[in-house]
Amino acid sequence: MNFAFSVANLVESLFLGVALAMDAMAVTLSNTLCEPDMPASKKFAMPLLFALFQMAMPIAGFFGGTLIAPLIEAYAGIVSLVILAFVGGKMIIEAIRELRDPEACDPTRLTYATIFAEAIATSIDAFVVGVSLAASGANIVLYGGMIGVATFACCMAMLLVGRRLGAHFGSHAQIAGGVVLLIIGLKAFLG
Repeated sequence: MNFAFSVANLVESLFLGVALAMDAMAVTLSNTLCEPDMPASKKFAMPLLFALFQMAMPIAGFFGGTLIAPLIEAYAGIVSLVILAFVGGKMIIEAIRELRDPEACDPTRLTYATIFAEAIATSIDAFVVGVSLAASGANIVLYGGMIGVATFACCMAMLLVGRRLGAHFGSHAQIAGGVVLLIIGLKAFLG
C-alpha cells in the first residue's frame, strides 16, 4: 500500500471529496429546508454521518471491493433511488399536508434512522471510487481522509444556507427539498 503523497495528490483528493460530497450536500440542504428548526444534535449528525460514510465507503471499496464491486455497481442505482425517493416523497407529502392544514404536520419529521439511511444512499458511489483507487495504487488514507473532511465541510456550509432558506420559504422549501432528493435518486438510478 502506498502511503506517500504529493501536493498534486492532496489537491486531487480534495476535488474528489468535494465531487463525492455533492449528493450529501443536497440532502443536507433538503433536510434543513424540511425542518429549519431542527435540534443541534440532528444538525451535527448530518455532516458527521455523511462524512463518516463518505470516508468509510472508499476505504471498504479499496480493501474488499474487487470481490463485490460488480454486485454493488449493479444495484447501487436502484438502492439509492428507493431510499431517496421514499424520503423525498415523504417530505413532499408532509409539506403539501402542512400547506393544506398547518396543524396536521408532525414536528419530528427527520429521524436519526432517516439520516443514517440517507448517509448510506449518498455514499454508495464512493465505494466504487474506492475500487478504482485500489486499481490505481492511490494512498487510501489520504483519499479517504480528504473525502471525509470535504464532505463534512460542505455539509456544514449547507446547514447555514438551508437554515436561511427554510425560514423564508417554509413548506414550499420542503417541497423543493423533496424534489431534489427525488432527482438525486433518479440520477443515481439512471447514471
